[in-house]
Amino acid sequence: MKRLFLTLASILTLGTLASADEWLTDYTKALDQAKTQNKPVLIDFTGSDWCGWCMKLDREVFSVAQFKSYAAQKLVLLKIDFPRRKALPAAEKQQNDKLATQYGIQGYPTIVVLKPDGTKAGELGYTPGGPQAFISELEKITLKK
Repeated sequence: MKRLFLTLASILTLGTLASADEWLTDYTKALDQAKTQNKPVLIDFTGSDWCGWCMKLDREVFSVAQFKSYAAQKLVLLKIDFPRRKALPAAEKQQNDKLATQYGIQGYPTIVVLKPDGTKAGELGYTPGGPQAFISELEKITLKK
């Protein structure tokens, strides 16, 4: 019985971490999911294949189990990418350009946080100190009333 419980717990943990890896790329779907789940949306405006700070943020925070676990429980993740070495589908590129203008993005990485209703709660960028430091800064935004 104990073995069964541990196996189920492991599967659920892996499933939770896997879902945190699934960054959405569709703004409308992210907003719908945020409303349904009553979670804020974390939008990562990134240059994934050329921006050094973006890659550092991904490596030091977004790819770390502590952040993945936190995000799976508390956030809807949306990646708005501006790559240089790969082409995005035309509709995605058009959406991303529109969102960058809408949110006044002037540098990468820029993290925009939306409330579950889609209104802007705040923004931040790269935060040194790994996932705990980033989560702490994020919670200053998401826990504001």
